[in-house]
Amino acid sequence: MTTSVPGGEPRDLGGDELVRVLATLANPHRLRVVAALSRERMYVSELARALGISRALLQVHLRKLEAAGLVTARVEVSEDGKAMKFYEVNRFAIHLTPETVEAAERTLTPPGDGPGEQKTKGSK
Repeated sequence: MTTSVPGGEPRDLGGDELVRVLATLANPHRLRVVAALSRERMYVSELARALGISRALLQVHLRKLEAAGLVTARVEVSEDGKAMKFYEVNRFAIHLTPETVEAAERTLTPPGDGPGEQKTKGSK
């Protein structure tokens, strides 16, 4: 089965979570963020400068990475009293094989049953 360790013990990912994690990582900016944070934790402004993107764009990507459980944020106060939000990557591993995809597929939410999805004509 697919094993992931975002912030904890190894566990199997369900189909919906696997789709969310893979979709989150399917963006070059987010891949760069994870790569940079795998080297060292950084605060937002430092990370934006390192990646050459705006803080606003970075915040969008960090929120998506955090929602997927791939990064964690912590606010710390600097010596001069300034609040700084540091991000670090959560350790994770995804073992992706045809067999893990097949096992994850069995746990996917059926179409039309997910949040915000409307049932279409002919669906139950």
